[in-house]
Amino acid sequence: MTTDGAPAAAPVARLADEFSKLPGIGPKTAQRLTYYLVRMPEEEARALAEAIVAVKERIVFCGVCFNITESDPCVVCANPRRDRARICVVEEALDVLALERTNTYRGMYHVLHGVISPMNGVGPDDLRIRPLLDRLSGNDIEEVILATNPNLEGEATSMYIQQLIAPLGVRITRPARGLPVGGDLEYADEVTLGRAIEGRQEF
Repeated sequence: MTTDGAPAAAPVARLADEFSKLPGIGPKTAQRLTYYLVRMPEEEARALAEAIVAVKERIVFCGVCFNITESDPCVVCANPRRDRARICVVEEALDVLALERTNTYRGMYHVLHGVISPMNGVGPDDLRIRPLLDRLSGNDIEEVILATNPNLEGEATSMYIQQLIAPLGVRITRPARGLPVGGDLEYADEVTLGRAIEGRQEF
């Protein structure tokens, strides 16, 4: 239905329904996005559609760190100048981008692709935790930085991972508390995030 009560055309209704499936997009926002696209010039709409298709066709997960990439391994894992003795564990690929913008951290990454969240039906087996343990057992890793978001689910995930890797004798640290509690890494500014990494603490 449109906002004035008239039925929407089938393609419009379908697009609004697809938008509403995205995280953080409610019915009203989905309608606004849909009608914005209806008014958008055709060439811009096609460019958007092609960008979405390209992401699905060309983007894969790095076989080492599980970051999103066009090549496997990703540019970080393939870079011989990176410090391979350190692994920074993050929730999502966007967190890798945020940390790279600081130009402070020169180690490796491991992307979990989520956090433990019983309320949402996400358990440890749904995350890339087992491959992390495999990396630690097969390489000379000196430090693991648990850089999950400083909220309840992020803290619970870090605690779970810490308990698994503590017996391995690897140094476990976390970013300093310059990051706001309840915030997400991807929204932190470069200076705050860089100082948090530089001032990381023992877990």
